[in-house]
Amino acid sequence: RNFYYITILRDPVSRYLSEWRHVQRGATWKASLHVCDGRSPTSEELPSCYTGDDWSGCSLQEFMDCPYNLANNRQVRMLSDLSLVGCYNLSVMPEEQRNKVLLDSAKENLKQMAFFGLTEFQRKTQYLFEKTFKMNFISPFTQYNSTRASSVELDEQTQQRIKALNFLDVELYDYAKDLFLQRYQYMRQKEHQEARRKRQEQRKILRARHAHLREQSENGSSTDYIGNVERW
Repeated sequence: RNFYYITILRDPVSRYLSEWRHVQRGATWKASLHVCDGRSPTSEELPSCYTGDDWSGCSLQEFMDCPYNLANNRQVRMLSDLSLVGCYNLSVMPEEQRNKVLLDSAKENLKQMAFFGLTEFQRKTQYLFEKTFKMNFISPFTQYNSTRASSVELDEQTQQRIKALNFLDVELYDYAKDLFLQRYQYMRQKEHQEARRKRQEQRKILRARHAHLREQSENGSSTDYIGNVERW
């Protein structure tokens, strides 16, 4: 079988707020094993942000204040090869080096995927998917600008803090957006070139057909004239 890996990235601030709202309603990640290099992290390597069954009702401030919150830079972590940095053991290398290795790994893995899209560009994502895999969706994607995350009112200070907590995701998203739009423009240009080539081929066929008809007409006229001369 041929397996194709794809993913969808989202604006880091919106994604972070969406996860907070999800957790606030009682969602947990307890079923996630976080297995890396054949084992799950210890409670010392990955402490919990809450002591009860879930973290329902937590405020955004509480959500941001937990230093072990896996919502921070989640997209980079999920796209990178954690074994390169010792999985969840933060003592393997300095933090700055760890962040660089994770970000570089996430960018490379994203670039090598068969396809990735962006939540904020639904129509372009659909177009690229259809062109990449040569298949069409039954109905067009709908671009929803109103989400649970968009309903959260943030002051500038809070927004900047969320970006700081997700600085790796912010850099990854900027990279992904640039690469995504380059691929979109390339595919559009390729489509236009193919359409132009087909139009040129059609015009060429039409010109050849018209030339053939003219030739037949001229030959027919000469034959009729010679026949009439013989009868005369």
